[in-house]
Amino acid sequence: MPLERTQESGVRSQNRGPAVHLDKLVKRFGDFVAVDNVSIDVAQGEIFGFLGPNGAGKSTTIRILCGLLAPTSGSATVGGFDVSTQPEDIKKNIGYMSQKFSLYDDLTVQENIEFFGGIYGVSDEKLPERRDYVLKMAGLEGKRSALTRELSGGWKQRLALGCAILHEPPILFLDEPTSGVDPIARRNFWHLIYELSGAGHTVFVTTHYMDEAEYCHRVALMYGGRVIALGSPAELKTSLGAGHLLNLESSNLLGAMAALENKPGILDVAVFGGGLHVKVDDPGAAIPAIYKILQDAGIHVMTLDSITPSMEDVFVGLIEKEEEKKAA
Repeated sequence: MPLERTQESGVRSQNRGPAVHLDKLVKRFGDFVAVDNVSIDVAQGEIFGFLGPNGAGKSTTIRILCGLLAPTSGSATVGGFDVSTQPEDIKKNIGYMSQKFSLYDDLTVQENIEFFGGIYGVSDEKLPERRDYVLKMAGLEGKRSALTRELSGGWKQRLALGCAILHEPPILFLDEPTSGVDPIARRNFWHLIYELSGAGHTVFVTTHYMDEAEYCHRVALMYGGRVIALGSPAELKTSLGAGHLLNLESSNLLGAMAALENKPGILDVAVFGGGLHVKVDDPGAAIPAIYKILQDAGIHVMTLDSITPSMEDVFVGLIEKEEEKKAA
């Protein structure tokens, strides 16, 4: 999917600065620090990805940004509104969509749209126009009379996104929005996200699908309440530090892993799909050495090529570094 932005915007901005601004944000629950000194700026119209393992602090941060939870210290603004003093203004100017979609299964598609239009305060005069826009945007024009419970996960996902933007919020928070839907539905959903970004919406999205991080303009990786990496996917791929990555497919995955670990020139070995990703300091020297090591172990090499790190490699590599710091 190409990464393109347009300058035209149909979204009314409440703020000429960053759409979302966090400055040394902290949230404690007793002695537990859920969000630890987080500072981030998200530009207007940006698709910003928020990644991290369970318990990293992503959901707590989003609850603060949505005006649902007060920070312990530090500050944050969303659309120019302060999370501590103007939470109700924030709620009026954002759209929110969770992985559970928050739809009413016993209502039709159109009834859900009209219900949420009332919740978001869309006027009776404006609602027909917004309803028709959402139906067209989500590709649901032929399903307006269908009961929501009869929709597939992908169609429910589109409907939930449509309901979240009925009131034309400049900023969207999407919390694991593609969880539980098939790959085609996920890809189609990201096309909708790109359209919204191109129209000027800022999209703040959490995901546990590493391939989806590639679609974001920038990504923040949280771990232990802290942001441990921040940048574009391309920038983060260079953050693995010294070393080059090889993709290895062999006749014995676990045997190859055991044979290569801790060998000179081999920096790391990790299972990736049906093969191994092997991090080396010098591919020119490492590739023939790997062939010999595995040949001596009676393991046949089917593929051994240099590759560009994926976001999953970045994620695993950075988390491993943090774990090593904790163990030291």
